[in-house]
Amino acid sequence: MFDKNPLDTSPPPSTSRRRLLQQASSGFGGIALAGLFSQQSSCGSDVSKTGVGNGHHSAKAKHVIFCYMSGGVSHVDSFDPKPKLQKLHGKSMPVDVERTQFNNNGSIMASPFKFQPWGESGLEISDMFPNIGKQADELAVIRSLTSPVNEHAQGNFLMHSGFPFMGHPTAGAWCSYGLGSANENLPAYVVLQSGGAVPPHGGVALFSNGFLPAQHQGSILKADKEEAIRNIRGIDGLQAQRRRLELARALDGQFLQNSADDPQVEAAIANFETAFRMQTAVPELCDISDESAETQQLYGLDSQDAALASYGRQCLLARRLVQRGVRFIELSCLTRGIGAGGAANPWDQHSALEKGHRAMATQVDQPIAALIQDLKRCGLLDDTLIVWAGEFGRTPFSQGSNGRDHNPFGFSAWLCGGGTKGGTVHGATDELGYHAVQDKCQVYDVWATVLHQLGINHEQLTYRHGGRDFRLTDVHGNVLHNILS
Repeated sequence: MFDKNPLDTSPPPSTSRRRLLQQASSGFGGIALAGLFSQQSSCGSDVSKTGVGNGHHSAKAKHVIFCYMSGGVSHVDSFDPKPKLQKLHGKSMPVDVERTQFNNNGSIMASPFKFQPWGESGLEISDMFPNIGKQADELAVIRSLTSPVNEHAQGNFLMHSGFPFMGHPTAGAWCSYGLGSANENLPAYVVLQSGGAVPPHGGVALFSNGFLPAQHQGSILKADKEEAIRNIRGIDGLQAQRRRLELARALDGQFLQNSADDPQVEAAIANFETAFRMQTAVPELCDISDESAETQQLYGLDSQDAALASYGRQCLLARRLVQRGVRFIELSCLTRGIGAGGAANPWDQHSALEKGHRAMATQVDQPIAALIQDLKRCGLLDDTLIVWAGEFGRTPFSQGSNGRDHNPFGFSAWLCGGGTKGGTVHGATDELGYHAVQDKCQVYDVWATVLHQLGINHEQLTYRHGGRDFRLTDVHGNVLHNILS
């Protein structure tokens, strides 16, 4: 870094971290810009530039859309019908009750929602989700999911990264690391937000690259903002920016040359490259004026319900991101006011469950169903895997008079598209919906299955950190072959 006489044996001059960053930071962008204007954008480019390879076996899916229902959707009110609750409503639980989050436990509570069979498969789904119900033959429902944790932040981290605490790469980062990007103009991992949505408990660390190189972190895109990403538009044009960065490159070239083999520097350069190209790609992505009125209505963008329209825009942009080759897209729920949970956990109804769940379901039901229909219509559902899940379920007994507490012992999630077998069910909970009793599985099994469909062996996708090899599924995980086609 410092010029020095080779005969001089004195120690190099000391420098502070702040000075080092001042000397180095402006040069990152210069190197990033070096080849930008000679490169061509292409979907299906050499993904080995940003990922570790092209997978371990033939892939059924190329993209993942993660519809995360933060707060804990009640499985016994949505995708896991339990007639026994109707018969025993108001009575005491006939089995021992595990400790709950608040220990304000009441009697058995019948579901206020009615279940019915949908489609040719006869898959039973409640009237909370009438539009998703019409897509029942595309869904592979997991009714035996379990979690070792019973608190929101831990549950969110576990569901995203396989570990119940921060510091580990999220599933989207692992997918980016494993396969890279199919579009050099956009990040491989995008998190969509709108309508004032905030990250679930755990914050932006839920979208972290952890110890993976920095280019694999999630990029948050505000779907309904004029600037979907802050400062995405250059102040005085790309050509002026190019001249400034070229000057910075000339000034800091020596530092960058000496740091060429540093993976963190390489990651910073990759991020600057992508950020520069995003200045054109993101505004074009978010401009939906080329979408037909029929398509916008399908997603509910014309709805008087602001939350529904806002989530619908996320779902439409998710399809547009898939079309542009983005690997992993996560959607974010919005708070729905009275009856809903807090901003970070809007499905968390410890009281007024019927009102809160119905409001949240209204927000996501039409848009998610539209996303399934639209992907299928565009020929994209076969290679796009939709994952619908929250961090845990709810108890079959009430909290207070009309809410439900957290239940990690058995709850539901579903997969759709991407080579899954629609109209199927994996596992079961007991007759009260309290504990998983058949084909019990964990979040590791879900992500093992997702990676398998992407052509990745979850046991072989590893990264050495702190003296050991880490992976998304930790030391667990089994592929759920019975829900795969």
